[in-house]
Amino acid sequence: MRELMLLAQAAGLAPVALLVQVRRRPTATHYLGKGKLAELQELALREGADVVVFNAELSPVQQRNLVDALSCKVLDRTEVILDIFGQRAATREGKLQVEAARLSYELPRLVGRGRMMSRIGGGRRGGVGVRGPGEPQLATERRHIERRLRQVRRELEEIKARRDTERLARRRAGLPLVSLVGYTNAGKSSLLNALVGSEEVPADDQLFETLDPTVRRVVLTDGFPVLISDTVGFIQDLPHTLVAAFRATLEEVVQADALIHVVDASDPFAETQIKAVNEVLAEIGAADHPTIVALNKWDVAAGSSTALRLLARLPGALSVSALTGYNLEELRASLTDLLTRDLIPATARLPYNRLDLLHAIRERGRITTEDYRPSYVHIEAEVDRETMGRLRPYLTSE
Repeated sequence: MRELMLLAQAAGLAPVALLVQVRRRPTATHYLGKGKLAELQELALREGADVVVFNAELSPVQQRNLVDALSCKVLDRTEVILDIFGQRAATREGKLQVEAARLSYELPRLVGRGRMMSRIGGGRRGGVGVRGPGEPQLATERRHIERRLRQVRRELEEIKARRDTERLARRRAGLPLVSLVGYTNAGKSSLLNALVGSEEVPADDQLFETLDPTVRRVVLTDGFPVLISDTVGFIQDLPHTLVAAFRATLEEVVQADALIHVVDASDPFAETQIKAVNEVLAEIGAADHPTIVALNKWDVAAGSSTALRLLARLPGALSVSALTGYNLEELRASLTDLLTRDLIPATARLPYNRLDLLHAIRERGRITTEDYRPSYVHIEAEVDRETMGRLRPYLTSE
């Protein structure tokens, strides 16, 4: 419920009251039981509420009945998240992904939309709105949504094809890809900026600041270069419509060679957030990727009960601070070790007309010794199998 209030504020709403019901399961008609619904009616009237937000995904029937009972806008958790995504999307791809998710969500709810708009007169207050057709327009609106959804999905497929081409080009260049994953507002963008040494990636203290993927080149320990991508933040019970719509973006995570799971170590609910992120990773097929857990915001978290508990339960995790730079060099070194653990040692004598191989080794492995001699360059390096094949004519046991 704390998170729901943060989501509502991020969407532009001002929460004025909170109501909780404990029961085995929601009712099929109104989600709430009869007595609690009456309590909510009284509370909404007393507070003059324009919007009532439920911390669940309501069925079309539940939402329609609640609008009738409360005579105001009724939003569920998914709808609030969609509204935030709609406000934050900046690129063409991001906007299309949000539109696809919203259309998929709205299609089965058209009848409820018509009822809601007739109740509230189509006004928009408080930052979040639900625009819908009147009942006579429902059939036309359904056809329009279905047609638009097909069009949006076609455009997203074209963008996915371009992204796949870009990803293939990066693969051919040999740079490993690392994806930053984590709960929304864990500090992923700030950590990427700290690793790059710039403020290129927008980073603010708010939910879902990053929707569009950003890829930056980062040099790790021993001059080892990698690409690091910043992706959309996850959240508990991330709506399936969003996972589906953002699948092209999440491919950056699926195709990554390694992950950095960024955790807000100062958040008392960090363990719950870690579980939510792991569930999304499992859903998209990235749960088995080599992963470093970075306990971020350590400048705030150090010494707290949450931080001590995280260190005890995640013995391999690294405590870091994107804000102060604490332990970032250790993070670079750990990432280098993770990405180079499958590399093969090689000693070679490269003639001066094959110095192009030096560049290939730097891009796909790392050089530990580089000695320029009269007729060749003596190198000791660690390389991947493909580069080892190119080096084979120049290998030496020296």
